[in-house]
Amino acid sequence: MSGEPTAYDASTIKILEGPDIVRKRPGMYIGSTGERGLHHLVHELAEPALEENLDGHARRVEITLTPEGSVRVADDGRGIPVEQDGRPTTLEARLTQLWYGGRPFDRQSLSVGHFWVGPAIVNALSIRLTAEVRRDGFHWVQEYERGIALAPPVRTGPTDRTGTTITFRPDPEIFETLDFSFAMLADRFRELAFLNRRLDITLTDERDPAAPASRHFRFPGGLADHLAHPDLIAFERECPEMQGTVEVALHWSDSPDERVTGYANSRPTPGGGTHELGLRDGLAAALPGYSPDRACPGLTAIVSVKLDEPVFEGSIRDRLGNGPVRACVARAVEEHLTAWLDADPDRAAAVLARIAGAR
Repeated sequence: MSGEPTAYDASTIKILEGPDIVRKRPGMYIGSTGERGLHHLVHELAEPALEENLDGHARRVEITLTPEGSVRVADDGRGIPVEQDGRPTTLEARLTQLWYGGRPFDRQSLSVGHFWVGPAIVNALSIRLTAEVRRDGFHWVQEYERGIALAPPVRTGPTDRTGTTITFRPDPEIFETLDFSFAMLADRFRELAFLNRRLDITLTDERDPAAPASRHFRFPGGLADHLAHPDLIAFERECPEMQGTVEVALHWSDSPDERVTGYANSRPTPGGGTHELGLRDGLAAALPGYSPDRACPGLTAIVSVKLDEPVFEGSIRDRLGNGPVRACVARAVEEHLTAWLDADPDRAAAVLARIAGAR
């Protein structure tokens, strides 16, 4: 080796603080700086509002794509606390500190954003963010630029409403595209609504005044509302052994195709896992003479579990690993499918004929 040795002392160490931590390597926090990461900002910002709705504190959540290229997320919940006692306000801490103020990760968590870092990530990667809070009879406003507060929260006047509205515009210096896909966002929020029957979500696209679009997502019947079919088998059940609940909806058709979709704490699990294995075990147990693979042709099914302590496996954490889930889901599917078939022999014969014909 030749040349002078490289110095290694305090002068060579660069300490990143505040939003620079995120802005230096955004992919670590949102997955990418392309379309996927852009939409992740919406999901991350929407999660607290949706959980406010899910907990019964807000009646609805409204998400709007504005003509200026911003996204506005509004709820009519309690409003983020705004306290000024010489320390950063609760609002400012929520918008500048990663993982601040998040609820415990349990069966009620939505896992919308998948990274669970909170609204601070959105603020750091936005060229502009405006937070409005209606709480305790007052309306508060605070402005940010690239994650830095421009001023403390300002009380702008009285109000008889409550809730939080946050509007952000992604930073063009960070993202490869600024074009939000209404269809992709609609698919995810529709998915969340049928997985969580108490959610009430409206997604509106105002970017083209000549062709505005709006979708309202609310499924009080849960999976049964989403997977409507004359011979639908659907149920929800508490399973103490796995510390959670399981909801299943399924039916068979004449098609040979199999469509099984799994979710854990509202998070898609394309890698499968113990909940999907339990579904197949339960089907085989309820259908004498059919192994798990022979019972699934023609099947359309959704299995959703909500656990107090979910364990995600795989390099991208897309597979559920909780061991007790398999036996709990299998037992629930076997019992409910058996009762459904026993209640109507003619209907049972038709289902078995579909399965046999789909092979």
